[in-house]
Amino acid sequence: MFTPGQKIFAVLFVVAFIIIMVFSYRKDKSIHLKQYRGTIWVLIGFIVFMAILLTIKFLITQ
Repeated sequence: MFTPGQKIFAVLFVVAFIIIMVFSYRKDKSIHLKQYRGTIWVLIGFIVFMAILLTIKFLITQ
């Protein structure tokens, strides 16, 4: 399906991409901590909302 060269390229691309993302995140970490304060509550709210929807679906189908 894939040639060995394509597999090597894919692995190297993923590794390089992850390294670049880590460096970018470290550089912007102080900005993220200041601007995105309180976003954990949005995540928790979304998870609770999805749980409620799944519970309603489960109760309706039975």
